[in-house]
Order: sequence, then C-alpha cells, then structure tokens
Amino acid sequence: MAARTVTSTVRVLESLPALLRNDNRVSVVFAHDPTSAFSDGVLDLLHDAGCRVMPWSQLGTITPDLILSASENIDVPAGDCPVLVLPHGVGFQKRVPDSRTAQTRLSGAVPDALLRAGRTWIAVSHQDQEQQLLTAHPALRGRTLLIGDPCFDELSASLPNSDSYKRALGVPGNQRLIVLSSTWGPTSLLGQDPTLPLRLLSELPYDEYRVAAIVHPNVWAAHGSWQVRTVLADAVEAGLLLMPTVHDWRPALVAADAVLGDHGSVTLYGASLDKPVLLAAFGDDSVPGTAMARLGQVAPRLSPRRSLRLQVESVTAGHAPGRYTEIAQLAFADTGQALPRLRTALYSLMELAEPPSAGPPACVLPPPGEPPGAAVTSWTVESDVDVETDGTGHWAVTVRRRPAIASGTRTEDAEVFLHLACDEEEQDHHLTESASVILRRRRASTTVSALSWIRYALGRFPSCLLAAVALGEHSFLVGLRDGRIVEVSVTGSPVDPGLPAAVVYSGLCGGLPLDTLVTLRIGDARTEDVGLRLRHVVPAGQGRS
Repeated sequence: MAARTVTSTVRVLESLPALLRNDNRVSVVFAHDPTSAFSDGVLDLLHDAGCRVMPWSQLGTITPDLILSASENIDVPAGDCPVLVLPHGVGFQKRVPDSRTAQTRLSGAVPDALLRAGRTWIAVSHQDQEQQLLTAHPALRGRTLLIGDPCFDELSASLPNSDSYKRALGVPGNQRLIVLSSTWGPTSLLGQDPTLPLRLLSELPYDEYRVAAIVHPNVWAAHGSWQVRTVLADAVEAGLLLMPTVHDWRPALVAADAVLGDHGSVTLYGASLDKPVLLAAFGDDSVPGTAMARLGQVAPRLSPRRSLRLQVESVTAGHAPGRYTEIAQLAFADTGQALPRLRTALYSLMELAEPPSAGPPACVLPPPGEPPGAAVTSWTVESDVDVETDGTGHWAVTVRRRPAIASGTRTEDAEVFLHLACDEEEQDHHLTESASVILRRRRASTTVSALSWIRYALGRFPSCLLAAVALGEHSFLVGLRDGRIVEVSVTGSPVDPGLPAAVVYSGLCGGLPLDTLVTLRIGDARTEDVGLRLRHVVPAGQGRS
C-alpha cells in the first residue's frame, strides 16, 4: 500500500479491513512516500492504526504481489507486479496543479509513464468516467475497473443512524446541524472566506443550530494543525465542531441537516445523500460534464450581501427530496456494490483465490468520538416578552442566544432586552466583569450548596445582577442582587441554567411577576413551560463557596 498523503492513505485504510478480513494469506505493508507537499501526518496516521511501515526507498528491494494506492501521483519502482489506483475523492471532477510541471492535470488520473508500463489499473465509480479518462489519457483504454465508491456506500448505508450521530456530536434532536465543507486551494470555501465559520455562528442562534467544519486534509498538511486551529480559534471558542480529518467527518456529514460547501468531494457526497446544499464558493477548475460541474449549475449560491441565517433557513425549508438524484447518478453506479467488487479486483490482481464467503456489505459507520469542539462559556442573550391579556399574570418570553465572541455589536431597544451571560468558568475577565448574569452549569449537590454558591458568585462578580445554578435537569435556583431567590422549574428537554436565568432577567426588565407560569420560546426550536416561584430572601452580603 503506497501511503503518500493523508487523504489517499485514509481512503485505503477505510476499505482494507473489510476487504481482507480473516485472511492470513495476505500481508499488508505500507510504503511511506514523503515526497508530497501534503504528506505531513501520514506516519502518525499509520502508526496510530498499528500498520507495518517501510520507507519508500525499500520498495524496490521486495517483490510485492500488488501495489495499491489512492494517490495517482506515485513513482513505483520497476517490476511487473500490478498497480491498482483508487480515487481518493469522488471520481475525476476537477483539475489540480501538477507537481511535476507548471501546468494542471486531471485529478485522479495516473501519469502516462505509469500507463505505458501496462501494469496499472484505475478504479472508477461510474462507467462514464472511463470515457472521460480516455479523452485526457488515451493510454488508459482497457485499464479501468468499474468498482463504485466504497465511501459513498458506507455513507448511504449509515443514513438511518443520522440522529444517533448527532447525539454523539453533542447536538440535541431539536437543533439543526450545519456542516461547512472546504476543499483546499485559493478557490475553496476557506480560501475565499476564512471568516465564514465565525460569521455563521454569529447569526445562527445557539439553541437552534450547531455548526461543524470538515476541512480537507491537504489544508491541515500544508499549513499544520496549529495554524488551522489558530485561524479558526474564535470560531472554535464559539462552538464550532472542527472535525478530525480521519473517519469522524463521515458520520458528521451523515448527521448534517444542510451542507455549506464548495467544489470539494464532501459537498458532492452531501448532495448525493440528499442533503440541502448551499455553495459558499465554487472554483472554475471543475471539469465540464461531471457531476461536480452539474452541482455548480443547480445548487443555490450563498450571497455575501444577504443574511446568512435567512439563507440557511431558506435552503433547508425549500429543499425538495430527490433534488440531486440526477447528480448522484452521474457520480455513482450500482450503489452498495463497491466493496464486493473491490475485493474481487484485489484477489484477481494478486492471482489469489477469493475467500468463499459472500463479499463484504457496505458497513454502517461507527459513531464519532468525543465532540471536537470547545464548550461555549459566554453568550449574548436577546429576549422579548409578550404579556397575556387574560388577567392571569402569565407571560411569555422568546430567548435567542449567541456565543459572545461571535455576536458582534448588538443594541437593546424597546422591544428586545439584551444581556451578557457568562459561565463561572469563562476565562476572559473582561466578559465576566461586564456580565449581567453569572451561571454555574455544574449541578449543586444540595439546595444549601446552591444558595452558598449564589452568595459567593454575587460577591465575586459585583457587576452582575443575578446568578443561576442547576439543581437538576429541570430545576434551578436564580439569585437576585437584592436578595430574592427565584425557584425555576422547566418542563421538557433538559436545559442549561442560561435559559431559566434569561426568563428571570426578562421578567425583571419588564417589571413582571416572578411567581407565575411562563411560556419559554427557545427561538424557533421549541417551547417549554416554566414555573417561577419566589422562594425566600437571602440576607445581603458576600458568601464563600
């Protein structure tokens, strides 16, 4: 197995275990080729997977039965063993810079020199790709194998698990997951607008949306993970789920409610999975007549002059199921058959009898690991209040929260109350010193300890007006600076203390009773009943936790 870039190495690693399962006749050695500008991280990936690795320079000293690669840009040593090249993305959709010349080349097509040796085979995911390749490289005639796309097969087979993937990413079922997909290069989404993730987070209400980013491995390899995380630091602090380049991006894409992307394969996978798609960038390097080029013609484009939130809402609400079926049919043939066909091809090229068991089915993806993001610890909170006119004293409040680091400058008016709420673990002292509300998301073990913490928080943060702490999933205590304590109970799904605190804050601003039943509207996501009861008064003064 030729391991040259993270992208190509991952593509093979995701398929090989299922293909060679329980067969001790086949030994796999990974030959590391460090010549690519995007090779950073390959050795770490192989070592983490427990692979046997050899330097590329030693490949000429052994006699393999097959060389397998998902990188077409390899220099294989002389010999007569066959070479099978798998696409590392969706087909042959775009032109990329050629590392051997100053020109561009068709991504995925092997060099003519390797073709002339008559030992190379290229796997394709659709029969039309053979003619496309022949147009660019006539020497490829008779050297293609119709395999399909193992990655797309696994994505498709995993669609029924999308809700469980969302939960594994820390996204409740009442929130939408928006996935940003960026390929590499200056015409990519991040190449065109690296501020888009933070701006998107600033417009999408925190309790209604989560945002994940799938960034092409070449970006990580070319710039280093330190640089990528530094550029996106504010977005990550605002709740961006920055997906790992290996494995976990796939369940995240399956879980997506919409994809904001560009001309990269991940966006095309998303469209082919029938996800709503909004193109935030689209390079002119896509090949005419391909599924990618067709996607660029039919998918809506993101306008920098219109509200991001309204455009996201429009593309999700207006999505017609089956909209991209034609595009999927242009890219993928015989979905579900890729792994069995690839196994048959491998054993045939090795001249080894294929195991008698049935070919491997498309595997369902495992859930993603630990959510790859930072906990948000400060919010800008907007709320507006409607008072019932039936004389009951009941009122309703609509709350929308946004991460403070992404909220920009917002102003309060007669219709909307505005406040800053910070968790006690917020590290930016400028925020905590300006906060009107201090929160403790960690549950208090007893009511006594909750009251003690409220006294402590009000003493530690003299500018805040109230402090809120959780007693359980549905019960909270909110302490006011004038000594009053409000006991809050919330029905339905669990919430964090920031929402009950926003209800109490809104009641204070509106001069409304704090001993009543309130309707809480959490943006457009859901509605909950909230009970408020003035519990007792705590003597003024500072306490200790």
